[in-house]
Amino acid sequence: MKLNRLFKQHSIKGLAAALLCASALPVSAAQEYLLTVTRPGHLHVIDMKTNEVERSCDIPGKFGSGAITVSPDGKTAFVLSNIWEDVYGFDIRSCQIVFHAAQSSASERVKSFQSLTVSRDGTELYTVQNPTRLLSDRYEILEPRLAVYRIADGLGAQPVRTFPVDRRITKIAATDTGEVILGGGDVKAINTQTGDVRMVAALQNWDRGPLWLPPDAFAMHSQGEQANEYIMPYVTARFSDEEWDFETAEWWWGLSRVDLSTGEAELIEAIPFEFIVFNFITDPRDSNILYGSFNTLSKHDISTQETLIVKEMPHTYYNLNISGDGSTIYVGGTSSDISIHDSETLEKIGAIHLSGDMTTSDLRVATIRE
Repeated sequence: MKLNRLFKQHSIKGLAAALLCASALPVSAAQEYLLTVTRPGHLHVIDMKTNEVERSCDIPGKFGSGAITVSPDGKTAFVLSNIWEDVYGFDIRSCQIVFHAAQSSASERVKSFQSLTVSRDGTELYTVQNPTRLLSDRYEILEPRLAVYRIADGLGAQPVRTFPVDRRITKIAATDTGEVILGGGDVKAINTQTGDVRMVAALQNWDRGPLWLPPDAFAMHSQGEQANEYIMPYVTARFSDEEWDFETAEWWWGLSRVDLSTGEAELIEAIPFEFIVFNFITDPRDSNILYGSFNTLSKHDISTQETLIVKEMPHTYYNLNISGDGSTIYVGGTSSDISIHDSETLEKIGAIHLSGDMTTSDLRVATIRE
């Protein structure tokens, strides 16, 4: 009896000690890196804990659009370079080039306009190619296509599948359901195995009745990785009657917001159109809170259709992103500085100065979990 009691006491003490030791161990630490590209050709990897540039990788070829997509494990950044023709994959921990796809050939010139994404299992890369056949006496414009690459093919990768798609497609994103969201005149989704295309959100083809202006949609940047979504902003107007008086119309910023876990979208008129916004991001803590950037940095509550805060910026910033905990906003693009802001107040709390201007480059977040 005494032995049993003694054994139990020691067992309880041992369990308590083990739990204390376990609680002192790091829990799968996640490291966030901010990624962007500057002229003439550098991929910058920025530690978001210190807001310092940890390393800068040399990108072969002439400057492209600065489009970036990131592998699901956060370790590889794929960059569109060489005047929108080549895709390079960089290990952001070392700058080693681990993937290269030269899309053009001697008989065909291929351009991709911002369209890069990686499958959710990290095995395939997708891009929308806009090909032109180079003939001896003329150029022949060919049908756009979604090209599928195996990332494991590494350097010298060639498409393993291609499927026809619409024109005007810019930003794309992969879903958990095996589709790729295509941002063009409408928002569509393509099955990456079969090529089947479905409508996700009708924009140029919407039917909202005679009092609504067909929307003007824009998808230059898509920075929805922190909220697992794809946003296509648009501008529309609601008229008081069928005379379509533009002076008295209600003007709105709208959103086609796609949940990348399901591939389904909501189409909403979010806030009154009062100033230009190039890109919106969602606060990962609250799907009703949006932030926007261009000549201003702004904060909006779409549940009440209110603009909460507007901060004038010293120059134009094309895009923005946010930390995983939602506390810090990074505003970049256009010039050579990234402006850092508190998400609650939008007050500026810092800046990151880069070696060249970003122009149309993306501002993406790579999260590495060890």
